[in-house]
Amino acid sequence: MLAVHGLSAGYGRVRGGVPLVPVLRDIDLTIGRGASLGVIGESGCGKSTLARVVAGLLPMARGEMLLGGEPLPPSVAERRADQLRRVQLVFQSADAALNPTRPVRRILGRPLAFFRGLRGAALEAELRRLLDLVHLPPDTLGRLPGELSGGQKQRVNLARALAAEPDLILCDEVTSALDTVVGAAILALMDELRRGLGLSTMFISHDLHTVRAVCDDVMVLYAGTESEKGSREAMATAPWHPYTELLIASVPELRPGWLEEVGEVRAPEAQAGAAKPACPFFPRCPVRIEGICDRTPPPTRDLSKGARILCHRTEEELRRMLPQRPHQAAALAGAA
Repeated sequence: MLAVHGLSAGYGRVRGGVPLVPVLRDIDLTIGRGASLGVIGESGCGKSTLARVVAGLLPMARGEMLLGGEPLPPSVAERRADQLRRVQLVFQSADAALNPTRPVRRILGRPLAFFRGLRGAALEAELRRLLDLVHLPPDTLGRLPGELSGGQKQRVNLARALAAEPDLILCDEVTSALDTVVGAAILALMDELRRGLGLSTMFISHDLHTVRAVCDDVMVLYAGTESEKGSREAMATAPWHPYTELLIASVPELRPGWLEEVGEVRAPEAQAGAAKPACPFFPRCPVRIEGICDRTPPPTRDLSKGARILCHRTEEELRRMLPQRPHQAAALAGAA
């Protein structure tokens, strides 16, 4: 459904294919029909920027995007109405995404009229069908966003995306503002909709457990580059890229001895006038190679478990040098 090749993007004026403030560098990804890709990483790694680029809200500086095998223009201003309809974005904060002065009927009715030309009885029937899809009662139509709970508002946000009958939905941290129980219900709903409607989804999060619960494949971003990519089964199996291993180790566990097993994390070393290292994870990497990782861009390596990483270390070296975390791996496997 979606193919991205050599995508680079950022903010500010673009010169020579490089933006003034580069954020994403040489991103490659594919999402099959009815499949889901999870994109994870810490704040500032470029996850939301990737969603904005695919949605056309931020034009890419370099690269190519294909939607269903057809070139996808980089900006919403250049996209046809059917291309706009086929790619929808569900924002992180429903409070900011929903107009507080408009009732749900008008919020959902606008995309139904714009994309599908529905009016009258047909519009009313589709409004009720959308609410049923996201498990909200019919009387929600007459209510304002401020009269709804956080989970209900996010369901309305999702229903608005579904109103366009999209092929691809981009979900940007859609559960981060919700409590654990409500967030889990939203994840279950999204998985239900994806399977029932045959939707393709890109699910953006900072939580590897969350991503593995709803996604077929996982891509780990660090400083705007792909550090690791593989199936969710592969991501539950060691060895990992050192950054992925750090993400896994950062998830608290309710068992004695967990904190003692978490190794000390190397903090970035700031040096005035120092050149930017070739590997962006070099300053924090526990297995870095001085004189190589800081000077030579890391190669892409295919691991036997089916994942792909960007690292100078071989699979055997990573397996030997990084701590094996059977408890975290078991938890990740159970998340599916």
